[in-house]
Order: sequence, then C-alpha cells, then structure tokens
Amino acid sequence: MIQLQNLCKTFEIPGGTHTVFRDLSLDLPPGRSLGLLGRNGAGKSTLLQIIAGTMQPTSGHVIRRGKISWPIGGANSFHPDMTGLQNTRFLARCYGVDTDALAAFVEDFAQIGKHFNMPWRTYSAGMKSRMSFGVAMGIPFDTYLIDEVTGAGDKSFRERSNTVFKARMANADAIMISHNMSDMRNFCNSGLVLHKGVLEFFDDIEQAINRHEELMRVA
Repeated sequence: MIQLQNLCKTFEIPGGTHTVFRDLSLDLPPGRSLGLLGRNGAGKSTLLQIIAGTMQPTSGHVIRRGKISWPIGGANSFHPDMTGLQNTRFLARCYGVDTDALAAFVEDFAQIGKHFNMPWRTYSAGMKSRMSFGVAMGIPFDTYLIDEVTGAGDKSFRERSNTVFKARMANADAIMISHNMSDMRNFCNSGLVLHKGVLEFFDDIEQAINRHEELMRVA
C-alpha cells in the first residue's frame, strides 16, 4: 500500500510560486494497476517522482510498503557517463539482484546493439526508454511506476514490452501515466484523475477515463 499524507509541492517561478497540489491525501489500494490521468501540466509526473522518492514534496509524507520502482521511462536513475551495461550492473547491485542475469536480460530485451557498451549520454530518447523499461522489468518490484514508456519503440518492441509488463502485473501493482486510453484499458483496472491539485480515485478504469474526458471537454 502507498499512502499520500498532506502532500504539497510548489516550484519557484519568475514572479512568484507555482503550486502543483496542496494537502493531497489518499490511500492507494494494493492489488491494483492504477491509471493516472490528467491534462498536460497537471502534475502527474511530479506526483510519480514523489511517490518513487526521486523528488521530495515541499511538505507532507509518502508512506511506502514494499519495493517501488523509479518512474520507468525517465532517465533519472542512469549516470550519463556510464555505459548501458555499467548502469545496469550498478542498479542490479542497488536492488540486490544478480548482475550477470540482469545484464543478459536487458541486453536481449532492449536490443540496442553496440550502444549497450556506450555511454548513456549518447543514447537517443528511444534507446533510453528501452533501457529504462528493460532494467525495471528485470528487477522484481512490488509496485511499478510507468511514465508513458509502453508506447516507445517500434511495433516489435511494444509487443515485447506489453507481454513482459503483463507478466509482471500478475504479481505486482502499478501506477501508469499514459495519454493512450487503449493502454489504460489494456493494463489498468482502476484509475486516478489529477485535476487542479485534486486527486480522485475510481475503482473502475472506465469511470476514471470518463471523468478525465469530461474534464477535458469542459476545458
């Protein structure tokens, strides 16, 4: 279970302060794959990073039970001057998994060829997504945080990603950000809608999609 307690996140901007959300509290139920919906700029990725612990809230707390992934799809967990292989081995040691096994899985899954042994900073956005997703899928987490990554890459990679992700979801929870409603329906059974700093939970993903689309029409 993940509990959000009175979360507040603000950013200093020229001329003042931008508040993403304030006093945000919600218990996220276990045993669910949650689709996180909201318009661009609503704070979805910010919330995902706070849940992961890669960004600190301005105030409030997140209580986490179980092993939670970083926001998969971003590059925050990878050192730009280390190769893909070195980054993979480093993360394997951080999360207590076999380094050789994870390296073999990621190299086969990501299929980026010689770039696997080149510095991360030389990677394209697509290569980074493949690597980030591959490393995360090779590590057993209790909750996977997904930020738009399942749509990355060509058809073959998307199909491979979908197959692996569904297998992981048989024994884990997820929180997924995607603007593709087909992905939401395919991977998620419940939903969250973030709008103007308010986070709503819906037990049925279809209800969450309807609420999100209603808010988009009003705007």
